[in-house]
Amino acid sequence: MDVAPAAGGSVALVKIVKGVGSLPPLPTKPLRFCGYDWKVQTNSQTRGGLNNPYDADNAWTDGSGALHLRITKKSEKWTCAHMILTRSLGYGTYTFVVRDTSHLEPAAILSMHTYDRWGGDQHFREMNIEIGRWGDAATKDNAQYSIQPFYVPGNIEKFAEPSGTLTHTLLWEPGRASFKTVRGSSVRALGAVVHEHLFTSGVPTPGQELLELMLYIVASERYPLQKDAEVVIEKFEYFP
Repeated sequence: MDVAPAAGGSVALVKIVKGVGSLPPLPTKPLRFCGYDWKVQTNSQTRGGLNNPYDADNAWTDGSGALHLRITKKSEKWTCAHMILTRSLGYGTYTFVVRDTSHLEPAAILSMHTYDRWGGDQHFREMNIEIGRWGDAATKDNAQYSIQPFYVPGNIEKFAEPSGTLTHTLLWEPGRASFKTVRGSSVRALGAVVHEHLFTSGVPTPGQELLELMLYIVASERYPLQKDAEVVIEKFEYFP
């Protein structure tokens, strides 16, 4: 449950007991990308119906400063990429320049999203830009914008993303989350518009959310992952 229930009705009593001790922090690898400090995850996490083991070797920057995220097989198991920004940014414009992702198999997903592990009362402040076919090779919609909870009608906007380098932006303001995708590499999002959408209901307020970048696998009986995958994020910029 996101929050404790209130006493009354079918709930006879609510009691909260403070825990003793704490779990040690999970090991991570530091990475510098576009002027920001990130933590590359090395643990496993269930996402998309599968347990995704994250490997620190699956995230790195090249000589030009571009970020590479990959899925690769180690010891007969697929390993994925997951990195988290070390500080919260809050309201503002988040911009991602991503090279061609049309090669991704149906089971591979690129996600660029905010997440607040302490924000259960606001559905963990999760807002997503996600690229992939969610295990369905037949679908024409290979990208989506969303706010949580995803099961609420109107909280997901799907669209068909073309091949080539694209720039994705999220403008987060009080009561508004504006998403846009344009062609080309433009941190000011000045290219030809591919798709855009505005959410005005259920938009979270800032808290302790952190930006996360993930390349992971979803469960797909018909189209399970067959080969390694890699995506390149040329640039990330944030404007307050």
